[in-house]
Parts: sequence; C-alpha cells; structure tokens
Amino acid sequence: MSLIESYLITTKNLNSIIDSVVNAQAPDKFTTAFIEQLGYKSTNDRLYLKLFKDLGLLDGNGVPTETYFAFIDQTRTKKVLGECIKDAYSDLFQLNKNAQKMTKSEVKNKMKTIFQGRKTDKVLDLMANTFKDLSNLADFSNTSLSKIDSQEYQTEEEPKYDNPKQIGEIINKQITTEMHYNIQIHLPETKDIAVFDAIFKSLKEHLL
Repeated sequence: MSLIESYLITTKNLNSIIDSVVNAQAPDKFTTAFIEQLGYKSTNDRLYLKLFKDLGLLDGNGVPTETYFAFIDQTRTKKVLGECIKDAYSDLFQLNKNAQKMTKSEVKNKMKTIFQGRKTDKVLDLMANTFKDLSNLADFSNTSLSKIDSQEYQTEEEPKYDNPKQIGEIINKQITTEMHYNIQIHLPETKDIAVFDAIFKSLKEHLL
C-alpha cells in the first residue's frame, strides 16, 4: 500500500509552518525541538515531524532529503509539494488521477475503501482533512516530468541492433562474396592441332 497514514489533528498552522520551514535555514536534523524553535510549541504541532517524513522531505532519522532542499526553494515549493503528495498518496491518485480536486467527503470514502475498515471514522476524517488542506497549498500542474526516449535520436544511417543474430543477417545482406579464378595453362610445344583441340575440350568439360 502506498498511502501515508500520518495526519494532523488540526491544520490551522499548516500554511504558516510550511512558510516558516521554507524561510528557515535547513537543520542538520529536523526534530520536534526544531519545530518549537520555529515558534510552534503545541503538542499537535509535533505531528508535522511524521508528516514530513511520510511526504519524503525527511528520511527516517529526520535528516532533510534532497526533496527537502528543493522544497525550501521558494520558486519550487508548491510544485515540489504537489509531487510529494502524489507520491505519498499514490493509491488515492490511482483511483482518481485528479484526487486533489475531490471533496473531503469523496477523499474520505476512497480512503475507507483503501484501508478496508482498518481505520476508524474519526481517523479517516482527519486523514482526509490533512490531504485536502495539503493539496490546497500545492501546485499539481506539470508535476510529472516526461522522459526522453533515446530511440527518438536513432537515425537510418546509424540503426540500433541489440540482437547478434540480427547483426549477422544485416551483414549477410550487405556483403556480397565474389571469387575469381586465375588459371594458367602451359601448352606443349607441338604443331599437332589435335592436341590443342583435346586440351580445350577438356577445359570446357571440367571448368566451364
């Protein structure tokens, strides 16, 4: 399953905490103490540590990932957040490719299907609310980078062959083998024309 289970009890500080994180110097290790240093000392705010880990901004030890450093680039924050959400809630986006546009009620019902009764109604409500408020702060346009197929650069002059048998077939088609024979005949010294006739008759029968 690829659907994060972390959630926020309240999202009232979500926007401001993200702004604070983006504007702060990245810590060596993101901890609840760092969250408190940013000015958020409520026990509810401690849940951001797990949420950021599940979003891929931090590794399991709380160390900022490469995604975190892309996230705090303010020109990319919203798009990076969009990518993080799509990865963290990929099961939800498989059910609806525009999951971020669903209503909170629709999200909750989809999550209920995914978790198959393993979450209480209250938890599902908090999870859906967290997803919706996160999505409202993200940019989902062009979040998937297209990959360039190397085959697009193949030319007729330089075809790509991976199969050795195929290479052999191409070589056989392109190479023509020709054999030339150079035969030297030393005729005997004789004036008898019948001898020459016999020699050329034998050549015709055996070589031509």
